[in-house]
Amino acid sequence: MTRRISKGRQRVEMVKMKNASNLQVTFSKRRAGLFKKASELCTLCGAEIAIVVFSPGDKVFSFGHPSVDTLVERFLGRDLPPPNNDVHNQLIVAHREAGIRELNTKLMNLEEVLQMEKNRGESLQEIRRRANGQWWESPIEELNLFQLQHLKEALERLEQKVEKVAQQQKMVNNHAFPFHTLGSAWTPPNCARESSSYGLNVGAPFANRAIGSTSSIVPNY
Repeated sequence: MTRRISKGRQRVEMVKMKNASNLQVTFSKRRAGLFKKASELCTLCGAEIAIVVFSPGDKVFSFGHPSVDTLVERFLGRDLPPPNNDVHNQLIVAHREAGIRELNTKLMNLEEVLQMEKNRGESLQEIRRRANGQWWESPIEELNLFQLQHLKEALERLEQKVEKVAQQQKMVNNHAFPFHTLGSAWTPPNCARESSSYGLNVGAPFANRAIGSTSSIVPNY
């Protein structure tokens, strides 16, 4: 079977997209990726970051740690209010930062699970593609362990279905042809042989019949 050659992952040309739908989808994905990287940098390095993004539709999106306003004021060199060293506020800030770190950890774990499910879905699609064609002619050496396990389960289910259909066909054939003895002239089993009303011994050997007999076939009254 001819194997289709994939072009692989291709480089996207860095020019502005002309299709409005593709542009909006790409912006949403890249914006989420940008904010994710900024959040990871805050969590891993303790950096303070402020990002402001304007969408093609002139909508504003921002991300900041500890906040966008605080960092913008610091960048502009404006006078900031004196820091509040109150213990209660410090606990609130610490709790908020711990919550952010926990959310980032959950996000990274979910992305790993999503990638695993994506790989699993690709493996299932490959198995379905092989099943639709002549999969028995495909080289199984190219399958990974996950694909081999699914192929084994599919073959076992196929074997069970074949056995079930074979048993059903056998039962149907037994009911359709219940005759077993060849010399019984298609007489069903357990049926006693009966003589004909014309004096002919049906089923008797030919040698036992009287040769040259002129017996009448008209019944005697």
